[in-house]
Amino acid sequence: MTLTEKQKKHLRRLGHPLSPIVMLGNAGLTPGVMKELERALTDHELVKVSARIGDRSARDAALDDLAKQTSSEIVQRIGNVGLFYRRNTEIAKILLPD
Repeated sequence: MTLTEKQKKHLRRLGHPLSPIVMLGNAGLTPGVMKELERALTDHELVKVSARIGDRSARDAALDDLAKQTSSEIVQRIGNVGLFYRRNTEIAKILLPD
């Protein structure tokens, strides 16, 4: 699923007041982090992830890997925080503009 710029703008607006739910630390991508992000995406659809990992390239690689493994899309990346979106297939909570 690829999002249009209009949809990303809408999701950024919705994600602005959110606090990070999932924290990614020095241990990196552990099974526990993956499980927690899966649960959060299923429950909320739009989730902020804080990645406190060394340099920028390692952080970006970790966030990209999280998106691939959870079949989600990175809507926005600012500093060490990424905003992830994955539509709930059963009951969509967020309606996206066309």
